[in-house]
Amino acid sequence: MSVAEPRTIVLFRHAKADWPQVTDHERPLADRGRKDAAEAGRRLSDTGIPVDLALCSTAVRTRETWKLAVHEFPHRPKTVYEERIYEASPGELIAVLNETPDDVRNVLLIGHNPGVQGLADILAGSAEDEAREWMDRRGFPAAAFAVLSFTGSWKSVEPGVAALRDYWAPTE
Repeated sequence: MSVAEPRTIVLFRHAKADWPQVTDHERPLADRGRKDAAEAGRRLSDTGIPVDLALCSTAVRTRETWKLAVHEFPHRPKTVYEERIYEASPGELIAVLNETPDDVRNVLLIGHNPGVQGLADILAGSAEDEAREWMDRRGFPAAAFAVLSFTGSWKSVEPGVAALRDYWAPTE
């Protein structure tokens, strides 16, 4: 694949988690989270973006979110469970994306706030239609996702390099 071809980054926050007496890393999804994860998967599938690689936090709630969402996809992309995504800052998430091989065109990253929202905010140098307005108004609630595109190698991912193409969040 040429680095001149457009690439897509989908930033996906895990669905609503429950609060049982377990460590934060082990928190499972709540009932509403399971419903919203499946709906987010349908919405992601409807975008038509052929996800080549999913990078998922190792936390239970992100793994459960991905399992429910990917079930709605026409094909399952390669999935890498990455410890560094858990509690990552936007800069740390950029470092993970920078390691993506250039033969990968479209990446979906399943993570946590505030890192995922912060990354969407700093990557989006421009925005289409009402996507930025919706994201600014809604924030990045559980199960929300943002679709960004850029041209270049994965090593070139840095603040302002992408355009925000789409944004979705479940209704309250």
